[in-house]
Amino acid sequence: MKSSLPSLEGLDLLASAVIVLNPAGGIVYANAAAENMLENSVRVLSQQKLTELFTNGALLGPLFEEAVEHRFADKRLDLVLERAGREPLQVHAVITALDHPEMPVLVELRENVQQLKLDREERLLDQSQANKELSRNLAHEIKNPLGGIRGAAQLLELELPERHLKELREYTQVIIKEADRLQTLVDRLLAPHRRPHIVGDVNIHEVCERVRSLILAEFPQGLVIKRDYDLSIPEFRGDKEQLIQAMLNIVHNAAQALTERISSGDAELKLQTRVVRQVTLAKVRYKLALDLHIVDNGPGIAPDIQDRIFYPLVSGREGGSGLGLTLAQTFVQQHLGVIECESRPGCTDFRILIPLP
Repeated sequence: MKSSLPSLEGLDLLASAVIVLNPAGGIVYANAAAENMLENSVRVLSQQKLTELFTNGALLGPLFEEAVEHRFADKRLDLVLERAGREPLQVHAVITALDHPEMPVLVELRENVQQLKLDREERLLDQSQANKELSRNLAHEIKNPLGGIRGAAQLLELELPERHLKELREYTQVIIKEADRLQTLVDRLLAPHRRPHIVGDVNIHEVCERVRSLILAEFPQGLVIKRDYDLSIPEFRGDKEQLIQAMLNIVHNAAQALTERISSGDAELKLQTRVVRQVTLAKVRYKLALDLHIVDNGPGIAPDIQDRIFYPLVSGREGGSGLGLTLAQTFVQQHLGVIECESRPGCTDFRILIPLP
């Protein structure tokens, strides 16, 4: 097909997907990027109409007719591309009228990064809200019987016969200690809901330095924590202690993931602060936002839990409680922000976004 349209072969050099349509709306040309996006060769695509490829492809019909009649130079709309066995792809389309009778319309398709980001944030917020409700309800359900179990074990211990006190007391102490451990876990689940939100002026670099000093005190050898701060970032209203705890949970997890590199002396953490402009958080547009990155050179987060790391009781570390990141997300969301994560072997990047005044 491409050989019959040599004048269009240069479009193969473009990174964006480009499709040329005939007067009937059929595909007569698709560049390499379009073949990749649509997951079909131009030979297969030439048997289809572009409107058939999208869930909301009917929206293209009126625009195609207007383009053929040269009622506009170009128009834009968002489309949803169906993909077999995978999530639909959000696509931004630019429809351009061409001055050519056999090829009257050109369509450029780009992955709609902004829409994907909004969808991801919305899922994250919904997930976090569900997590909070689950954690709070679960903690309350556990708390009452837990106290009864501990009290019963203590009473049982007082009634043990003297001749068997030593060996039987070992069992009652196991019950009491495990009840205390679970009580601590429950208290951590309830912590964000119990503690009042103490608002004051927050300097994010004071928060970073406090966390940095705490981690280096615990890991004095083999770990380097680099700083890359934008000192022009203004103070904002927030709960400093909550932000310290949120950041400490993330950095401490990262340091523990770096155990092998700490042993070999090449473990590295990086704290970076920047300002981003015109950012949307929880469907609200903000002119300015703090953009804080916590980056480590560890082994990365296991792929099977990457989508669930903010769920309560999900941990990638042996013996981990799985509450650190859940609480961190809760604390940041109480500041109208969000935590995102990208991870691969050798680089895990936690990104905290919080609106600025």
